Amino acid sequence: MKNVSSINSLEKNVPRLRFPGFEGEWNECQFINLFSTLPNNTLSRAELSEKGEIKNIHYGDVLIKFGDTLDIKNDTIPYVKNEKTIQKNKVYLTDGDIIVADTAEDETVGKATELFNVQGIKVVAGLHTIPCRPQKPFASKYLGYYMNSLHYHKQLVTLMQGIKVLSISKSNIANTIIRYPSINEQAKISSFISLLDKRISKQRELVESLKSYKRGVLAAIFDTKIRFLNKDGNSFPRWEKCTIGTIFSERLERATGDEDLLAVTINSGIIKRDEIELKNNSSDDKSNYKCVHINDIAYNTMRMWQGASGVSVYDGIVSPAYTVIYAKDLNNTDIRFWGYYFKAYKLICEFQRYSQGLTSDTWNLKYPQLADIEIFIPCVQEQKKIADFLDNLQRTILEYEKCLDELSLQRSELLRLLFI
Repeated sequence: MKNVSSINSLEKNVPRLRFPGFEGEWNECQFINLFSTLPNNTLSRAELSEKGEIKNIHYGDVLIKFGDTLDIKNDTIPYVKNEKTIQKNKVYLTDGDIIVADTAEDETVGKATELFNVQGIKVVAGLHTIPCRPQKPFASKYLGYYMNSLHYHKQLVTLMQGIKVLSISKSNIANTIIRYPSINEQAKISSFISLLDKRISKQRELVESLKSYKRGVLAAIFDTKIRFLNKDGNSFPRWEKCTIGTIFSERLERATGDEDLLAVTINSGIIKRDEIELKNNSSDDKSNYKCVHINDIAYNTMRMWQGASGVSVYDGIVSPAYTVIYAKDLNNTDIRFWGYYFKAYKLICEFQRYSQGLTSDTWNLKYPQLADIEIFIPCVQEQKKIADFLDNLQRTILEYEKCLDELSLQRSELLRLLFI
């Protein structure tokens, strides 16, 4: 990493990586001697609004929505609906204040965010938060990054209390240790991580823009607002009307229970079950499981209208709760096209309309209903053109997502190495 050097020293309180020009051990101080705690309110989500005069930081947003630092002026923060509900013990927060979420369903409890760019905006700390203010100067954003680092958070793990819901108290957090270098080194670390965060944010925006573009293209293609040309530059024939049942039949083949077959499931597409589970939790008795073959389409009968379908690249078995269909004539069907078509908004609406049940929890799209749905389809040559285009677009999205994952991993590793 440019401008960062490894530390080969017998000093105890120094990080593994350090910017050149900085020496000496880091300081350390107990939380209770470094921070003063501030009052918070107990407003629920129902008591917040999208508009108002006073912004309110809710613990759920700290855990999920907000990052290590929070731009009060520019980030989206809910407002207090009725200001009279927080008149007592009201303290407005300012730059450098830290908000700690003291409750969570898992070990994310203790997640913190540091406020900056307050610019006189009225902002208060809400339900299940521990707002605190440093009693000595720190470089902007340093504490936000440090208090979310693995080095600090592991101190909190042993202090968490509860079973279904975990929490951490002010008295427990008071004894944790905050480590920090000189304010100039703090600023250097914060500036570097902030730049990396901006790079990650831009990459995330690119990924979301590509996904949004894909959704728009899918809608336009299957509304026939976008047409592809053949190799001679001419338009393909008009899409023909038919039913899904003229293209697909239901696969009724079942496992006998004696075979050693691969268990697969649906998760954005068809994947091996053990790819999303630490172990195969499918039933030991697989005699009623449905067989699925390469190029079959399997779908969740209760979630088809949410896009829960996929083209199989495996020979295996799926839960009896799924329906498996296969193309009657693979020579005149590009199965990749159908994988995309079944997730297009226009067809999703039809799946929803043909599902049976009074509420969305009881909707169920069995094959007989699926087979009756009327659609328009292009010739197989245009199906291939569409599938090739969407495959290329999906590969681009996956490449950008891979880059985003790598940047996020790099960030986690740097926080491990730059802090102690």
